[in-house]
Amino acid sequence: MQRASAKPELDKQVVEAAIRQFGPISRAGIHEIAGIRPSATSQIVRQLLSEGRVVEAGVEQGRLGRKGVLLRLNEQFGYVAAVEFDDETVVAGITDLGPRLTQISCVAANLDHGTAGLVRQLVDTVRKAIRESGINPHSLVGIGVADPGLVDSRRGVTVTSSTIGFWKDVPLKEIFEREFGLPVLVETRTRAKTVAERKESGDDAETMIYIDYGTGIGAGLYVDGRLLYGQGSAAGEFGHTHIVEDGPACNCGSFGCLEAIAGMRAVEARLRRAVADGGQTELIPAGDGDPSQISGWMVLEAAGRGDKISINIIAEVGRYLGLGIANMVNLFNPSVVVLDASLRSGGQQLLDQITAIVRRQALRESVEQVQVRYARLSNHAGVLGVAAMVLEKHFEIPSFKVPAVFA
Repeated sequence: MQRASAKPELDKQVVEAAIRQFGPISRAGIHEIAGIRPSATSQIVRQLLSEGRVVEAGVEQGRLGRKGVLLRLNEQFGYVAAVEFDDETVVAGITDLGPRLTQISCVAANLDHGTAGLVRQLVDTVRKAIRESGINPHSLVGIGVADPGLVDSRRGVTVTSSTIGFWKDVPLKEIFEREFGLPVLVETRTRAKTVAERKESGDDAETMIYIDYGTGIGAGLYVDGRLLYGQGSAAGEFGHTHIVEDGPACNCGSFGCLEAIAGMRAVEARLRRAVADGGQTELIPAGDGDPSQISGWMVLEAAGRGDKISINIIAEVGRYLGLGIANMVNLFNPSVVVLDASLRSGGQQLLDQITAIVRRQALRESVEQVQVRYARLSNHAGVLGVAAMVLEKHFEIPSFKVPAVFA
Protein backbone atom coordinates (compact mmCIF):
# COMPACT_ATOMS: atom_id res chain seq x y z
CA MET A 1 0.00 0.00 0.00
CA GLN A 2 1.29 3.48 -0.84
CA ARG A 3 2.32 5.35 2.27
CA ALA A 4 0.08 8.38 2.70
CA SER A 5 1.51 11.72 3.79
CA ALA A 6 -1.79 13.62 4.04
CA LYS A 7 -4.41 12.74 6.64
CA PRO A 8 -7.30 12.21 4.14
CA GLU A 9 -5.28 9.62 2.26
CA LEU A 10 -4.14 8.01 5.52
CA ASP A 11 -7.77 7.80 6.67
CA LYS A 12 -8.65 6.11 3.39
CA GLN A 13 -5.96 3.49 3.99
CA VAL A 14 -7.24 2.92 7.52
CA VAL A 15 -10.84 2.44 6.31
CA GLU A 16 -9.82 0.01 3.56
CA ALA A 17 -7.66 -1.97 6.00
CA ALA A 18 -10.53 -2.10 8.52
CA ILE A 19 -12.92 -3.42 5.87
CA ARG A 20 -10.38 -6.05 4.83
CA GLN A 21 -9.78 -7.26 8.38
CA PHE A 22 -13.28 -7.03 9.85
CA GLY A 23 -15.61 -7.15 6.86
CA PRO A 24 -18.42 -7.54 6.13
CA ILE A 25 -18.78 -4.43 8.26
CA SER A 26 -21.04 -1.36 8.28
CA ARG A 27 -20.04 2.28 8.16
CA ALA A 28 -20.93 2.53 11.85
CA GLY A 29 -18.63 -0.39 12.61
CA ILE A 30 -15.80 1.21 10.64
CA HIS A 31 -16.29 4.43 12.59
CA GLU A 32 -16.07 2.54 15.90
CA ILE A 33 -12.88 0.75 14.88
CA ALA A 34 -11.05 3.51 13.01
CA GLY A 35 -12.16 6.49 15.11
CA ILE A 36 -12.81 8.56 11.99
CA ARG A 37 -15.86 10.83 12.19
CA PRO A 38 -19.02 9.42 10.56
CA SER A 39 -19.24 11.99 7.74
CA ALA A 40 -15.62 11.38 6.74
CA THR A 41 -16.12 7.63 6.94
CA SER A 42 -19.13 7.82 4.61
CA GLN A 43 -17.21 9.96 2.12
CA ILE A 44 -14.27 7.55 2.08
CA VAL A 45 -16.59 4.56 1.65
CA ARG A 46 -18.23 6.25 -1.35
CA GLN A 47 -14.78 6.73 -2.90
CA LEU A 48 -13.80 3.11 -2.30
CA LEU A 49 -17.09 1.89 -3.78
CA SER A 50 -16.72 4.09 -6.88
CA GLU A 51 -13.15 2.82 -7.39
CA GLY A 52 -14.29 -0.79 -7.06
CA ARG A 53 -12.02 -1.47 -4.08
CA VAL A 54 -14.93 -2.49 -1.85
CA VAL A 55 -18.39 -3.86 -2.58
CA GLU A 56 -21.69 -4.05 -0.72
CA ALA A 57 -22.40 -7.35 1.02
CA GLY A 58 -25.96 -7.20 2.34
CA VAL A 59 -27.33 -5.47 5.44
CA GLU A 60 -26.79 -5.84 9.16
CA GLN A 61 -28.96 -8.35 10.98
CA GLY A 62 -30.30 -7.98 14.49
CA ARG A 63 -29.96 -4.22 14.59
CA LEU A 64 -32.85 -1.97 15.64
CA GLY A 65 -33.81 0.96 13.46
CA ARG A 66 -32.17 1.63 10.14
CA LYS A 67 -30.19 -1.33 8.81
CA GLY A 68 -26.60 -0.54 7.94
CA VAL A 69 -25.21 -1.68 4.59
CA LEU A 70 -22.36 -4.15 5.03
CA LEU A 71 -19.12 -3.71 3.09
CA ARG A 72 -16.36 -6.10 2.19
CA LEU A 73 -13.13 -5.92 0.25
CA ASN A 74 -13.40 -6.62 -3.47
CA GLU A 75 -10.90 -9.47 -3.56
CA GLN A 76 -10.73 -9.37 -7.37
CA PHE A 77 -9.66 -5.74 -7.43
CA GLY A 78 -6.00 -6.72 -7.19
CA TYR A 79 -3.67 -9.71 -7.37
CA VAL A 80 -0.36 -11.02 -6.04
CA ALA A 81 2.24 -13.01 -7.95
CA ALA A 82 4.20 -15.44 -5.79
CA VAL A 83 6.87 -18.07 -6.35
CA GLU A 84 8.22 -20.84 -4.13
CA PHE A 85 11.09 -23.14 -5.03
CA ASP A 86 13.61 -25.69 -3.79
CA ASP A 87 16.27 -27.87 -5.38
CA GLU A 88 13.59 -29.90 -7.21
CA THR A 89 10.70 -27.66 -8.22
CA VAL A 90 9.74 -24.06 -9.04
CA VAL A 91 6.07 -23.15 -8.48
CA ALA A 92 4.64 -19.74 -9.37
CA GLY A 93 1.08 -18.69 -8.71
CA ILE A 94 -1.34 -15.80 -8.91
CA THR A 95 -3.67 -15.10 -5.99
CA ASP A 96 -6.46 -12.61 -5.51
CA LEU A 97 -6.62 -10.45 -2.40
CA GLY A 98 -8.08 -13.35 -0.38
CA PRO A 99 -5.54 -14.74 -1.01
CA ARG A 100 -6.93 -17.57 -3.14
CA LEU A 101 -5.04 -19.19 -5.98
CA THR A 102 -6.32 -18.34 -9.44
CA GLN A 103 -3.38 -19.68 -11.46
CA ILE A 104 -0.44 -22.03 -10.85
CA SER A 105 2.60 -22.91 -12.97
CA CYS A 106 5.01 -25.66 -11.95
CA VAL A 107 8.34 -26.64 -13.55
CA ALA A 108 11.33 -28.75 -12.55
CA ALA A 109 14.11 -26.65 -11.05
CA ASN A 110 17.07 -26.26 -13.41
CA LEU A 111 20.29 -26.01 -11.39
CA ASP A 112 22.67 -26.57 -14.32
CA HIS A 113 23.40 -22.89 -14.97
CA GLY A 114 24.18 -21.61 -11.50
CA THR A 115 22.76 -18.53 -9.83
CA ALA A 116 22.05 -16.57 -13.03
CA GLY A 117 20.21 -19.52 -14.56
CA LEU A 118 18.03 -20.15 -11.52
CA VAL A 119 17.19 -16.46 -11.14
CA ARG A 120 16.14 -16.35 -14.79
CA GLN A 121 13.98 -19.45 -14.32
CA LEU A 122 12.25 -17.89 -11.30
CA VAL A 123 11.51 -14.67 -13.19
CA ASP A 124 10.35 -16.53 -16.30
CA THR A 125 8.06 -18.82 -14.30
CA VAL A 126 6.43 -15.80 -12.62
CA ARG A 127 5.97 -14.13 -16.02
CA LYS A 128 4.41 -17.34 -17.35
CA ALA A 129 1.94 -17.48 -14.44
CA ILE A 130 0.96 -13.84 -14.99
CA ARG A 131 0.53 -14.38 -18.72
CA GLU A 132 -1.52 -17.56 -18.37
CA SER A 133 -3.73 -16.08 -15.65
CA GLY A 134 -5.06 -13.47 -18.07
CA ILE A 135 -4.99 -10.70 -15.46
CA ASN A 136 -3.92 -7.15 -16.23
CA PRO A 137 -0.33 -6.91 -14.92
CA HIS A 138 -1.17 -3.42 -13.63
CA SER A 139 -3.60 -5.02 -11.15
CA LEU A 140 -0.69 -6.70 -9.31
CA VAL A 141 -0.04 -5.14 -5.91
CA GLY A 142 3.20 -7.00 -5.21
CA ILE A 143 5.32 -10.10 -5.64
CA GLY A 144 6.37 -12.66 -3.03
CA VAL A 145 9.34 -15.03 -3.20
CA ALA A 146 9.52 -18.07 -0.87
CA ASP A 147 13.16 -19.17 -0.86
CA PRO A 148 14.44 -22.52 0.53
CA GLY A 149 17.63 -20.99 1.92
CA LEU A 150 18.56 -18.79 4.84
CA VAL A 151 17.06 -15.42 3.97
CA ASP A 152 17.74 -11.96 5.38
CA SER A 153 14.07 -11.00 5.14
CA ARG A 154 14.69 -7.36 6.01
CA ARG A 155 17.01 -6.84 3.03
CA GLY A 156 15.39 -9.42 0.75
CA VAL A 157 18.67 -11.28 0.23
CA THR A 158 19.30 -15.04 0.25
CA VAL A 159 22.34 -15.51 2.46
CA THR A 160 23.02 -19.18 1.82
CA SER A 161 21.37 -22.54 1.12
CA SER A 162 22.39 -25.99 2.32
CA THR A 163 20.42 -27.67 -0.48
CA ILE A 164 21.52 -25.48 -3.45
CA GLY A 165 25.28 -25.10 -3.11
CA PHE A 166 25.76 -22.07 -5.36
CA TRP A 167 22.79 -20.11 -3.95
CA LYS A 168 24.57 -17.46 -1.85
CA ASP A 169 24.19 -13.69 -1.38
CA VAL A 170 21.43 -13.41 -3.99
CA PRO A 171 19.66 -9.99 -3.88
CA LEU A 172 16.26 -11.35 -4.93
CA LYS A 173 14.26 -8.33 -3.79
CA GLU A 174 16.39 -5.97 -5.87
CA ILE A 175 16.33 -8.30 -8.89
CA PHE A 176 12.55 -8.82 -8.89
CA GLU A 177 11.77 -5.16 -8.25
CA ARG A 178 13.94 -4.24 -11.22
CA GLU A 179 12.28 -6.88 -13.41
CA PHE A 180 8.66 -6.14 -12.48
CA GLY A 181 8.60 -2.61 -11.04
CA LEU A 182 6.53 -3.77 -8.06
CA PRO A 183 7.07 -4.09 -4.29
CA VAL A 184 8.72 -7.44 -3.57
CA LEU A 185 8.85 -9.44 -0.34
CA VAL A 186 11.40 -12.24 0.05
CA GLU A 187 10.88 -14.78 2.81
CA THR A 188 12.05 -18.25 3.75
CA ARG A 189 9.86 -20.95 2.27
CA THR A 190 9.47 -22.47 5.71
CA ARG A 191 8.08 -19.30 7.28
CA ALA A 192 5.78 -18.78 4.28
CA LYS A 193 4.38 -22.29 4.71
CA THR A 194 3.97 -21.67 8.43
CA VAL A 195 1.91 -18.54 7.75
CA ALA A 196 -0.28 -20.40 5.23
CA GLU A 197 -0.93 -23.32 7.59
CA ARG A 198 -1.84 -21.06 10.51
CA LYS A 199 -4.24 -19.13 8.27
CA GLU A 200 -5.73 -22.35 6.85
CA SER A 201 -6.25 -23.98 10.25
CA GLY A 202 -8.01 -20.88 11.57
CA ASP A 203 -7.05 -21.70 15.16
CA ASP A 204 -4.68 -18.72 15.54
CA ALA A 205 -2.41 -20.75 17.81
CA GLU A 206 -0.34 -18.29 19.82
CA THR A 207 2.66 -20.61 19.92
CA MET A 208 3.01 -22.99 16.99
CA ILE A 209 5.88 -24.92 15.40
CA TYR A 210 5.76 -25.93 11.73
CA ILE A 211 8.24 -28.59 10.61
CA ASP A 212 9.11 -28.15 6.93
CA TYR A 213 10.49 -31.39 5.50
CA GLY A 214 12.32 -32.23 2.31
CA THR A 215 15.94 -32.21 1.20
CA GLY A 216 16.30 -29.60 3.92
CA ILE A 217 14.51 -29.45 7.26
CA GLY A 218 13.32 -26.17 8.72
CA ALA A 219 11.03 -24.90 11.45
CA GLY A 220 8.63 -21.98 11.34
CA LEU A 221 7.94 -20.55 14.78
CA TYR A 222 5.02 -18.54 16.08
CA VAL A 223 5.85 -17.45 19.63
CA ASP A 224 3.18 -15.56 21.57
CA GLY A 225 1.39 -14.76 18.33
CA ARG A 226 4.41 -13.41 16.47
CA LEU A 227 6.63 -14.99 13.84
CA LEU A 228 10.10 -15.51 15.25
CA TYR A 229 12.95 -14.18 13.11
CA GLY A 230 15.97 -13.75 15.35
CA GLN A 231 18.73 -11.19 15.08
CA GLY A 232 19.65 -12.04 11.49
CA SER A 233 16.39 -13.67 10.33
CA ALA A 234 18.03 -17.07 10.89
CA ALA A 235 15.66 -18.45 13.55
CA GLY A 236 14.22 -21.85 12.70
CA GLU A 237 17.25 -23.57 11.16
CA PHE A 238 16.02 -26.81 12.71
CA GLY A 239 17.83 -29.01 10.19
CA HIS A 240 21.19 -27.79 11.45
CA THR A 241 20.65 -28.67 15.07
CA HIS A 242 23.19 -31.25 16.28
CA ILE A 243 21.63 -34.69 16.83
CA VAL A 244 24.42 -37.33 16.90
CA GLU A 245 28.13 -37.36 17.61
CA ASP A 246 30.37 -38.42 14.70
CA GLY A 247 27.40 -38.26 12.35
CA PRO A 248 27.54 -37.73 8.58
CA ALA A 249 28.81 -34.48 7.11
CA CYS A 250 26.17 -31.84 6.45
CA ASN A 251 26.23 -29.33 3.60
CA CYS A 252 26.42 -26.57 6.21
CA GLY A 253 29.94 -27.74 7.07
CA SER A 254 29.11 -29.41 10.37
CA PHE A 255 28.59 -33.08 11.26
CA GLY A 256 25.65 -34.96 12.71
CA CYS A 257 22.99 -32.37 11.79
CA LEU A 258 19.35 -33.48 11.70
CA GLU A 259 19.17 -32.67 7.98
CA ALA A 260 22.18 -34.90 7.24
CA ILE A 261 20.72 -37.93 9.02
CA ALA A 262 16.98 -37.53 8.43
CA GLY A 263 16.49 -35.37 5.32
CA MET A 264 15.47 -36.73 1.93
CA ARG A 265 19.04 -37.20 0.70
CA ALA A 266 19.81 -39.28 3.79
CA VAL A 267 16.74 -41.44 3.07
CA GLU A 268 17.94 -42.06 -0.49
CA ALA A 269 21.49 -42.91 0.64
CA ARG A 270 20.20 -45.37 3.24
CA LEU A 271 17.98 -47.13 0.68
CA ARG A 272 20.90 -47.52 -1.72
CA ARG A 273 23.12 -48.98 0.99
CA ALA A 274 20.38 -51.44 1.94
CA VAL A 275 20.00 -52.60 -1.67
CA ALA A 276 23.78 -52.88 -2.08
CA ASP A 277 23.81 -55.12 0.99
CA GLY A 278 21.26 -57.43 -0.62
CA GLY A 279 18.03 -56.01 0.77
CA GLN A 280 14.85 -56.59 -1.23
CA THR A 281 12.36 -53.81 -1.89
CA GLU A 282 9.40 -53.21 -4.18
CA LEU A 283 11.11 -50.02 -5.32
CA ILE A 284 13.77 -51.69 -7.50
CA PRO A 285 11.36 -52.24 -10.45
CA ALA A 286 10.17 -48.64 -10.04
CA GLY A 287 13.74 -47.48 -10.43
CA ASP A 288 14.34 -49.75 -13.47
CA GLY A 289 16.73 -51.81 -11.38
CA ASP A 290 18.89 -48.76 -10.59
CA PRO A 291 18.73 -47.67 -6.92
CA SER A 292 20.14 -44.26 -7.88
CA GLN A 293 16.82 -43.52 -9.60
CA ILE A 294 14.82 -44.05 -6.42
CA SER A 295 13.86 -40.79 -4.71
CA GLY A 296 13.29 -40.27 -1.02
CA TRP A 297 9.65 -39.48 -1.76
CA MET A 298 9.29 -42.93 -3.31
CA VAL A 299 10.71 -44.49 -0.13
CA LEU A 300 8.27 -42.51 2.01
CA GLU A 301 5.31 -43.64 -0.10
CA ALA A 302 6.52 -47.26 -0.14
CA ALA A 303 6.71 -47.20 3.67
CA GLY A 304 3.06 -46.17 3.73
CA ARG A 305 2.27 -49.19 1.52
CA GLY A 306 4.13 -51.62 3.80
CA ASP A 307 7.51 -52.10 2.06
CA LYS A 308 9.69 -53.47 4.89
CA ILE A 309 13.00 -51.79 4.02
CA SER A 310 11.22 -48.48 3.47
CA ILE A 311 9.35 -48.84 6.78
CA ASN A 312 12.63 -49.32 8.65
CA ILE A 313 14.28 -46.34 6.95
CA ILE A 314 11.34 -44.02 7.60
CA ALA A 315 11.09 -45.27 11.20
CA GLU A 316 14.66 -44.09 11.72
CA VAL A 317 13.75 -40.72 10.19
CA GLY A 318 10.77 -40.54 12.54
CA ARG A 319 12.97 -41.30 15.54
CA TYR A 320 15.38 -38.46 14.81
CA LEU A 321 12.58 -36.04 13.95
CA GLY A 322 10.83 -36.95 17.19
CA LEU A 323 13.95 -36.31 19.26
CA GLY A 324 14.54 -32.97 17.55
CA ILE A 325 10.90 -31.92 17.96
CA ALA A 326 10.97 -32.89 21.64
CA ASN A 327 13.81 -30.41 22.13
CA MET A 328 11.79 -27.73 20.31
CA VAL A 329 8.77 -28.45 22.52
CA ASN A 330 10.91 -27.96 25.62
CA LEU A 331 12.31 -24.69 24.24
CA PHE A 332 9.11 -23.06 23.00
CA ASN A 333 6.21 -24.81 24.79
CA PRO A 334 3.88 -24.77 21.73
CA SER A 335 0.20 -25.64 21.68
CA VAL A 336 0.56 -27.35 18.30
CA VAL A 337 3.36 -28.92 16.25
CA VAL A 338 2.53 -29.24 12.55
CA LEU A 339 4.38 -31.76 10.38
CA ASP A 340 4.79 -30.84 6.71
CA ALA A 341 2.15 -32.42 4.47
CA SER A 342 4.92 -34.19 2.54
CA LEU A 343 5.34 -36.52 5.54
CA ARG A 344 1.71 -37.61 5.32
CA SER A 345 2.73 -40.34 2.85
CA GLY A 346 4.33 -42.09 5.82
CA GLY A 347 0.84 -42.62 7.20
CA GLN A 348 -0.62 -42.64 10.69
CA GLN A 349 2.18 -44.93 11.87
CA LEU A 350 4.81 -42.23 11.30
CA LEU A 351 2.71 -39.57 13.03
CA ASP A 352 2.09 -41.88 16.00
CA GLN A 353 5.79 -42.70 16.27
CA ILE A 354 6.86 -39.05 16.28
CA THR A 355 4.12 -38.13 18.76
CA ALA A 356 5.11 -40.95 21.11
CA ILE A 357 8.77 -39.90 21.09
CA VAL A 358 7.87 -36.27 21.75
CA ARG A 359 5.65 -37.26 24.67
CA ARG A 360 8.32 -39.57 26.07
CA GLN A 361 11.27 -37.19 25.73
CA ALA A 362 9.87 -33.70 26.37
CA LEU A 363 8.95 -32.32 29.77
CA ARG A 364 5.56 -33.45 31.03
CA GLU A 365 4.49 -29.85 31.60
CA SER A 366 5.32 -29.03 27.98
CA VAL A 367 3.60 -31.99 26.34
CA GLU A 368 0.38 -32.07 28.35
CA GLN A 369 -1.34 -29.57 26.04
CA VAL A 370 0.59 -29.98 22.79
CA GLN A 371 -1.03 -31.45 19.67
CA VAL A 372 1.13 -33.03 16.97
CA ARG A 373 -0.56 -33.30 13.57
CA TYR A 374 0.03 -33.27 9.84
CA ALA A 375 -0.46 -30.02 7.93
CA ARG A 376 -3.95 -29.43 6.60
CA LEU A 377 -2.68 -27.46 3.63
CA SER A 378 -0.97 -29.86 1.26
CA ASN A 379 -0.52 -27.95 -1.99
CA HIS A 380 1.41 -24.78 -2.77
CA ALA A 381 1.60 -23.66 0.86
CA GLY A 382 4.69 -21.57 0.17
CA VAL A 383 2.95 -19.63 -2.61
CA LEU A 384 -0.13 -18.97 -0.48
CA GLY A 385 1.89 -18.05 2.59
CA VAL A 386 4.20 -15.56 0.92
CA ALA A 387 1.22 -14.04 -0.95
CA ALA A 388 -0.52 -13.55 2.41
CA MET A 389 2.60 -11.84 3.75
CA VAL A 390 2.71 -9.52 0.72
CA LEU A 391 -0.90 -8.57 1.38
CA GLU A 392 -0.27 -7.92 5.08
CA LYS A 393 2.48 -5.54 4.05
CA HIS A 394 0.34 -3.95 1.34
CA PHE A 395 -2.56 -3.27 3.71
CA GLU A 396 -0.36 -2.30 6.63
CA ILE A 397 -1.51 0.92 8.28
CA PRO A 398 1.46 3.28 8.64
CA SER A 399 2.14 4.65 12.09
CA PHE A 400 2.14 8.33 12.80
CA LYS A 401 5.63 9.66 13.37
CA VAL A 402 6.20 12.38 15.91
CA PRO A 403 7.91 15.39 14.26
CA ALA A 404 11.50 15.76 15.39
CA VAL A 405 10.76 19.11 17.00
CA PHE A 406 8.43 17.34 19.47
CA ALA A 407 10.53 14.19 19.96
